Amino acid sequence: MEFFDSILGKTQSAKNVFEKFASNSNGEHVMTLADFSKSIDLAKLKITNESSVELLFKAADIHSHGFLSLNDFTDFYLALESPDAEYQILSRLVGKTGVTNLTTDQIKQFFSKTPLVDFNSDAIKFALGQGSKPVSVYEFSEFVKILRQERLKTYFKKHDVKQTGAISTELALNLLTTWGGYKPTSTIANNFKSASSSVTFVELVALNQVLSRLDTIKQLIDAMNDKSITVTPESFSASAKTFLNYDSLTPLEVNVLFRLVGSNRDANVAFAPLFNPSYEPSGESHHVVRLSAVMEAAKSIYNFTLGSIAGAIGAAAVYPIDLVKTRMQNQRSSVVGQVLYKNGIDCFKKVVKMEGIAGLYSGLIPQLVGVAPEKAIKLTMNDLVRSRLKDDNGKTPLWAEILAGMTAGGSQVLFTNPLEIVKIRLQVQGEVAKAGIEGAPARMSALGIVRQLGLLGLYKGVGACLLRDIPFSGIFFPVYAHIKRDLFHEGVDGHKLTIPELLASGAIAGMPAAYLVTPADVIKTRLQVQARQGQTTYHGITDAFYKIMKEEGPKAFFKGGVARILRSSPQFGVTLASYEVLQKYLAVDFGDNPVQTSNAPAKLTNAEIGTRNSLRLLGELSLR
Repeated sequence: MEFFDSILGKTQSAKNVFEKFASNSNGEHVMTLADFSKSIDLAKLKITNESSVELLFKAADIHSHGFLSLNDFTDFYLALESPDAEYQILSRLVGKTGVTNLTTDQIKQFFSKTPLVDFNSDAIKFALGQGSKPVSVYEFSEFVKILRQERLKTYFKKHDVKQTGAISTELALNLLTTWGGYKPTSTIANNFKSASSSVTFVELVALNQVLSRLDTIKQLIDAMNDKSITVTPESFSASAKTFLNYDSLTPLEVNVLFRLVGSNRDANVAFAPLFNPSYEPSGESHHVVRLSAVMEAAKSIYNFTLGSIAGAIGAAAVYPIDLVKTRMQNQRSSVVGQVLYKNGIDCFKKVVKMEGIAGLYSGLIPQLVGVAPEKAIKLTMNDLVRSRLKDDNGKTPLWAEILAGMTAGGSQVLFTNPLEIVKIRLQVQGEVAKAGIEGAPARMSALGIVRQLGLLGLYKGVGACLLRDIPFSGIFFPVYAHIKRDLFHEGVDGHKLTIPELLASGAIAGMPAAYLVTPADVIKTRLQVQARQGQTTYHGITDAFYKIMKEEGPKAFFKGGVARILRSSPQFGVTLASYEVLQKYLAVDFGDNPVQTSNAPAKLTNAEIGTRNSLRLLGELSLR
């Protein structure tokens, strides 16, 4: 029953296509050559040779009526659905009927006008045998394979005029276009030309084999992408041996393949132009729409607002950890009687016990007030510098990613330093008030602290703040971009990151960035906190560094390091995930959404695959 259901389904599909494209002639629906041509999407099939479409129509019009009836088209469509569609279609042209058995005379007559076919070659003689005899479609398919190899030999011999054993790379690439209908992109052509100026016969055979197996190679690359997108000749060969079993690629074929894709080992970048002749380096083609000044301003306000909300959510989510981190960093282990906390957990417990849950959020308001401009300027500067430093292929090199991040980190200090110093003093004054430490300054509000410090005082420790934020962003943004692309394959076949993937990307990127800049954060904290009676005072970064090293040792520079990781990692993950969710549910179309054409290849039906393979074979054999 499954077999009959399958046939009925294919028959219905054929009828649907026929009714969509057929025209009316004397009250009857028929499909003309023009109708037939419209039914084939050459762009989707990645076929550049249109001349073979007429031959395909002749294979369908086995009665030579000049048009197709529904029965004609259905019969042809079922042939396209078969695994060996290209050979069935070619046998229809050779035999001029719908039968599958041919004769050697029919084959010789059909290919007699095909260029570069030598029927006196031993291989073709052995394939056809002596005299006239019937040839099954299975034997015919093997003959066609031999014929293709013999034509390749003849082509090479014809162009190797000086018999040097090699032809130019240009001639080899020309063969791809004129025979197989494969039009290499400029990237692929340039890669192959730069690898060598000439091609030997065995290399030409390997090149032809590679291009005839692009579908298989695409499946293999996709399978490898489940594990890693970094592909080397060695890793590719190992995977091919497992994936393809005995029908693997030879070492020379692998070598030729990597000549085509060049030195880039990122599978998503290197192999895309090989599989898609219309590939564009940017990853997608689009028409840029310019907004009016009013709409640009509206969009900026929209992005600023969403960034502010997302930043506030991220900051509030991890603020208790930040408070614990600050108090641990401010604790002087050299001052007897002022070691209040054994570790971060002990600090957390004591804050809750002595100050209540609200104590964990001391200084939160000024922090939230500062999140909006901080996140806005950081993200804007990073994107701006990255866009200005892209290479000719639309990619941002690693050094440019680092520079963009460092620029973003430096620019945000204008807002973060005043907010940090107010926040830190609010966080610390809670502990001294409850502990009853002698010489502790009176408790003040955020506005009181601002009035006390003045404009210049708000930028106390700015050097240390720069020392922390510049390397932090220089590490975070490049790592974040590469995790999204290399680990979660953002943009591959149109893939958009899920909320867990965004959370993970931000969290993972924040770990090394947060911990490696902890020494600068410790120095900044010591400079910005108001010293209590008996505590060491610091006069600048260098002075603070030497005094901390002398009095407390090198371990003091990593106080609160774990807390920084626990705070910064989830904060960036939560912030970016919140931003994505807000963009999704509060989406506003400002009229600048580009019409995009993805480089991801379209999924083909069996009939479309049969059509594509048939057109490729007809083009390769130069049949007209």
